[in-house]
Order: sequence, then C-alpha cells, then structure tokens
Amino acid sequence: RGQKLCTPEHKGDPAAHGGALSMSHNDTRSFFNFSQLALSSGNLKPPQVLKHSKITYFEVEILDVQSKKQICIVDKVPPSSTLLDVKHKFHKACPQWYPSRVGLQLERNGPYLKDSISIQSLAVSSIITLYFTDLGQQVGWTTFFLTEYTGPLLIYLFFYIRLSTIYDHVESKKNFRHPVVHLACFCHCLHYIRHLLETLFVHKFSGGHTPLKNMIKGCAFYWGFTSWIAYYINHPRYTPPSFGYRQVSFAALAFLMCEAGNHFINVALAHQSHSGSKSCFPSPTYNPFTWLFFLVSCPNYTYEVGSWISFTVMTQTLPVGIFAFLMVIQMSLWAQKKHRLYLKRFYPEVRRKAAMIPIIF
Repeated sequence: RGQKLCTPEHKGDPAAHGGALSMSHNDTRSFFNFSQLALSSGNLKPPQVLKHSKITYFEVEILDVQSKKQICIVDKVPPSSTLLDVKHKFHKACPQWYPSRVGLQLERNGPYLKDSISIQSLAVSSIITLYFTDLGQQVGWTTFFLTEYTGPLLIYLFFYIRLSTIYDHVESKKNFRHPVVHLACFCHCLHYIRHLLETLFVHKFSGGHTPLKNMIKGCAFYWGFTSWIAYYINHPRYTPPSFGYRQVSFAALAFLMCEAGNHFINVALAHQSHSGSKSCFPSPTYNPFTWLFFLVSCPNYTYEVGSWISFTVMTQTLPVGIFAFLMVIQMSLWAQKKHRLYLKRFYPEVRRKAAMIPIIF
C-alpha cells in the first residue's frame, strides 16, 4: 500500500512542478507587459519636489531725496537682480523717468550707486530703502564726445575758407597767406579727427550716460575757443611767428610727436581694459611713445597738453595761448584725480611717479 500510495504522489510531482512553472511564467510575462506599459506611459510617480526651494524676494522702497516721501515700491525683486533691473521696473511704474535719468542712493548725502551693483549686497532685511534723484536729461558718452569734437573741426574749416560774412572779401583775395596758416589748419583738423576716430574705435566708456548740461558746457567751451582761435589765425592781417620757419618747423614736429604719443597711449589703455587685466598699473610696451609711463601715471594728458603748447608756439597767437593755459589747468586736475585712484590700487608701482608732468605736477 505504501508503494501504491507513494507512486501516485511521485507521479503527481512532475505535474505539480510543471503547473507551478507555467504559472510563474505567466506571471513573469504579465509583469513584463505591465512594466512595458508603465515605461511607455511615463514615470510611475511624480518627480520629487526639492526641499528648501523657496526663493526670497526683496522689496525696494524708493523715496524722494528732498521730501522723503514715498514714490513707489518695487516688489518681488530677485536676489540676483542688479540696480539697473530695479531702475527698469521703476521706469515701468513711473514712465517719466527712464533708467539713465534715475539716480539712487543708500543715504541722502551718499554717492550714487552703480547700475552693476547687486541688490543682495545692499540688503540688510527684506525691505531696501533707496533715495531717488532726478539726474535730468541724459546723453551717451559717445554722443557727447562726437558732438564736442565735430564742432571745432567744422568751425575751423569755415574760418579757413574765409567766408565773406566773416572777413572782408576784397582784403581776403589780395593778401597772401603764410604757409603756417595752412599748416595750422592741417594740425588742428588732425587733432580733432584723431579724437573722433578714437571715440568710435578705441575708447570704451563705462559710465554709460552724462547729463545734457555737461555736453552743452563742453560744446560752449570748445566751440567758442575754436571760433576765437580760427578767427585770428585765418585773418587776412595775421602775422607769422617771430622766428620764422625754424620756429614753425620745430613746433610742428613737436605737435605731431605729441599727437602720435597720445594715440599710442590711448590704444595701450584700451587694450588693457579689453583684456580685462586691471590688477596692475599700465606698463610701457616696446613702443617708445609709451615709455612715458615710467615717469607719469597719466601720459595721455601730458601729450594732450604738449600738443596745445606746440600749437601755441607754431601759430604764436594769444587765443591759442589762453586755451593752452586753461587746458593745462583742466588736465592737471583730471590727472591728479586719476593719480589718487592709481595710488589706492597700485601703490608700490605709482608712488614714485608724477601725475602729469614730472616734478611740476
């Protein structure tokens, strides 16, 4: 009996194992089909939400610098925003003040903040208070210099051709022009053409804009002095320099050398700003005109002053001498201001240099 009982059990084992194998195979197949369906339809569960993803925004309160009254509140300012972004949002709220006209300060008597400054660096809390000043109508620096230098170029040519409305027509035809008159016209035009070309292709202006009143004052100064200078040099009764051609030739040579030196210094400074290496003081190159960096920190002003002093000696006229004197004063002020900035940034390299002219300035 035991054998009979055991036999069926033994015979039934393969069937039982076969059924189990077939069932597991079906389950595996169905699971495979389900997984394929899930993969084709997308992720089984939604993507995880990152914790601590809440972004902090700032509110910028803008007050009038005189009355301390609130003008507007610029809300939802991201931490990565700059002050220029705030000015654009302020312009949307107050369209009469475009960004270049807006001056913002942390304190009422403090300096104007730069457009590139980060809002996060100004924040002490979630609310930032800034004081607004209307800077007036603004113009770009490129427009400023093109307008300022184009005027003298054209004005001098009007006097050079001796318009009948300026000089007596009969007297202009009779009198012979000294060669220094033609040379002076060439040098004067060369000076301002160089300025115009450098404004377009060499200089890079970081400030962006300047008040319109500054352009009006600059144009009045340059245009007015150019009219005075050109009237005397191109006058039919103009008398040549005392020492004749020797004085003219030496002064013209010095003028051309100063113009070349000024150009090469401006190119060297522009090349330094383009490369972005502002960690060291501008160093002279193989060009001999840049060796003036060994003696002064602002050789471009030195060459500019040298040009006008040479032009004064070449033409020997009082208006040019007065203009050159005023240019020496103005250039020395600019050079000393720039020299102080150099001393703060590059003290070991600049401490033994003069600002513009060795020993004197």
